[in-house]
Amino acid sequence: MKALLHVAVVTETYPPEVNGVAMTLGRMVQGLLARGHRVSLTRPRQPVDGSSPMTGEAAGQLTTTWVRGLPIPGYAGLRFGLPAARLFRRQWRADRPDVVQVVTEGPLGASAITAALQMGIPVVSEFHTNFHAYSRHYGFAWLEGLVAAHLRRLHNRGRMTLVPSRELGTQLQRRGYRGVRVVARGVDTALFNPQRRSATLRTRWKVGDRDLVVAHVGRLAPEKNLPLLLSSFAAIRRHVPEARLLLVGDGPARRRLEQQHPDCIFAGMRHGEDLAAHYASADLFLFPSLTETYGNVTLEALASGLPVVAYRMAAAAELIRHGENGMLADPGASDQFERAALDLVTRPGVLQKTSDAAPASVAALDWEQIHDRLVAALHDAITRPAVPALKDSNLHFLQP
Repeated sequence: MKALLHVAVVTETYPPEVNGVAMTLGRMVQGLLARGHRVSLTRPRQPVDGSSPMTGEAAGQLTTTWVRGLPIPGYAGLRFGLPAARLFRRQWRADRPDVVQVVTEGPLGASAITAALQMGIPVVSEFHTNFHAYSRHYGFAWLEGLVAAHLRRLHNRGRMTLVPSRELGTQLQRRGYRGVRVVARGVDTALFNPQRRSATLRTRWKVGDRDLVVAHVGRLAPEKNLPLLLSSFAAIRRHVPEARLLLVGDGPARRRLEQQHPDCIFAGMRHGEDLAAHYASADLFLFPSLTETYGNVTLEALASGLPVVAYRMAAAAELIRHGENGMLADPGASDQFERAALDLVTRPGVLQKTSDAAPASVAALDWEQIHDRLVAALHDAITRPAVPALKDSNLHFLQP
């Protein structure tokens, strides 16, 4: 049996915040604690912060340090942490961790890497967000190359970079990242499943039992490729006039969308069983984003019995079998995406067949296996050579 670890986790986001990184990290920390490992969490205090979500004996293994932060432009209610290298050095001299796990690449995470390397503590970083790709959606396309180079240098300072999919790992390898390892994400099938379908909820949406509800769950923001979502739904509605579009989530584009598309169902942020019911009460999931590193919503939709239309990238590339549990389009091929969405709703029997197959296609993505893979990766990072000895040939992929 491998030794229990003291893991110092540094992140900008954590539950009860609602985003893919926060929810995944919350699950991962729970998995570490349940296995007896100790976690020291450092993060900026957020406006939505409440008490720690950990309960029971596991809570005794988690300590949290809050640091100063500033608002993240375009992300209402979220803050990024300011550099805190001096704090890290002081804490880690008093209680040295076995490994430092840097989840987000902001100033706080960068300062944690610096402090850990100065003290000879192994560093594992995670690549969750294509920030370099986001820049083109916010009027800073000229910065894309600079941001990409910065992220590569930052991650290559550590011994290992964790990614959620083999496709992303291959991309990063080609960009010069070293020590890449895949630790996939799981889905809670007890929460997300077709049995959550709610006739009451559909009545509230003013749709009948057989009416088509097309869903999108995620941030309402430019990087989510919302124009393609809307045009694809418009194409569907030309064939199925009674169809409705359900938008679950919030973001800077919501007010404009509500003004321009009053027929859509704007559900706002949803959590837990309420979110699961919104998934399961729809019939089809459209996910046109081109900036995802994974896309947790793909798993949640499939587990809920929704066939997914997405680009052949991130989680969709690994989980969707074209024509069996959803439909795929080549990245950036918007015409293919629209045709794929139309195929699901216009070809007899296809929507029902893919819906029936969706839950079983993700049933094996058990969180317990994912937690075990994370622990194995952390142990391996501790025993690896320090950064100067790493070579590109040391890239190690772990099957999700």
